[in-house]
Amino acid sequence: MIGQYIRGSAIAAALFAVGMGAASANTVKIAYLEGLSGPFANVGEVGLRHLQFAADRINAKGGVLGQKIEVIPFDTKTSPQEAQLVFKQLVDQGIRYMMQGNGSAVAIALSEALGKHNSREPEKTVLYMNYGAVDPSLTNDKCNFYHFRFDADVDMKMQALTTYMAQQKDITKVYLINQDYAFGQSVAKAGRAMLTKKRPDIQIVGDDLHPLGKIKDFAPYVAKIKASGADAVISGNWGNDIALLIKAAKDAGLKAKFYTYYAGGLGTPPVIGEAGVGNLKQVTVFHSNIGGSGAAAEVEAYRKRFPDSKDDFYWTTIMTAVDMLTRAMEQTKSTDPTKVALAMENMKATQVTGEAYMRPENHQLVQPIFVSTFSKANGKDVKFDVERTGFGFQTDARIEAKDTVLPTTCKFQRPKG
Repeated sequence: MIGQYIRGSAIAAALFAVGMGAASANTVKIAYLEGLSGPFANVGEVGLRHLQFAADRINAKGGVLGQKIEVIPFDTKTSPQEAQLVFKQLVDQGIRYMMQGNGSAVAIALSEALGKHNSREPEKTVLYMNYGAVDPSLTNDKCNFYHFRFDADVDMKMQALTTYMAQQKDITKVYLINQDYAFGQSVAKAGRAMLTKKRPDIQIVGDDLHPLGKIKDFAPYVAKIKASGADAVISGNWGNDIALLIKAAKDAGLKAKFYTYYAGGLGTPPVIGEAGVGNLKQVTVFHSNIGGSGAAAEVEAYRKRFPDSKDDFYWTTIMTAVDMLTRAMEQTKSTDPTKVALAMENMKATQVTGEAYMRPENHQLVQPIFVSTFSKANGKDVKFDVERTGFGFQTDARIEAKDTVLPTTCKFQRPKG
């Protein structure tokens, strides 16, 4: 069942070739850097569809400053080393804007390459829009003036999730299982620290880190979770790593509730099905059933744009990034990344989830966060199912933007505009 969500590398290569072949000098080019082959190709392709969806909307209105937005995909294979090589390619092609969001290790490598390049060649600066790589360091000690993050970071989401969990009196034992790299390590650290502070009576009965994208069978891990007596599991796993983990839990009859970052799509809902109702939770900046005509319209428009795809509208962060980018260009009447970056600082955005703003101290978007539960679609409060499964997510808690702000250690120097 999971296999139907994994695209072949040939498809990814075709997308890459089409994007490269279509490059035009009279467009605002946005390089899209993601794994379009390998174990996380399905994740990269979903983001690519969202970016094209956002670009189509701007282009339908005539573009920005008389130029259309052109999306150019690059395959990083979700590898930090490959991403740095790809970054050099986009610089050589004169592309000044890039977007990436899957894999904080990749994001950190890109941010470091970006910093070195922009300091060496200030006349060829590149601006980096991060729509989903949420390691806190990217907007703290590793912050970069030309890096803007549009998703809430690990700590912001964990703050919301653990506040909700602390109110659930049936939680007594928690197991942490995460991918062994910057992001997963951050989830484990924040989960342990915040939950212990808010509910010192809760026992942390396990804390596993596993290789990223390499585990084919999570049965041994699930056996440990089951033996621990955990009634709740916290996991930041994404892509096939969360789908396979949930599948193993279902096969083993594990009764613990899963509190996740990324279990809302990409093969997980079909795998868990009825067994996930009431037991699978997520913390996100959006889900299809947050309510309101604006959110519903976006979900329906995305489905209409990509009728052959089973994924759903999810990355509001990509929509906000493109919206802020184009507004900054129109405001400054320039496509120069430095002028655009200065204009994006402290910019406000009206999202379908509510008001948001770009925090000038560290270039972190501040926005509402939701905790939701996997439920049966009923046409009302769970109007939209995910991946056409008959199941969707229902909001448990909404945390307002002002309540998600955390201290930052970021200290970057702003160039003069």
